[in-house]
Amino acid sequence: MKNLEIKKLSVEELTGKLAEYKKQYADLKMAHFVTPLENPLQIKKVRRTVARLATEITNRENQ
Repeated sequence: MKNLEIKKLSVEELTGKLAEYKKQYADLKMAHFVTPLENPLQIKKVRRTVARLATEITNRENQ
C-alpha cells in the first residue's frame, strides 16, 4: 500500500486496515516459521505497510 493511498483513507479505515495487515503479518510469520515461504520478502513488505499505517494514524492524532 502506497503512502498516497494511505493519506486518502479516513481514520476508521486506517484502523481497520492496520488490524487487517497486522493479522496478515502474524500469519505470514507463522507460516514462514513452520515451512519457509517461497517469497520471504512478503513479510518485509507487510511489516513496512503496518508501520506506514501506524505512523499515519499517529500523525493524525497529533494534529
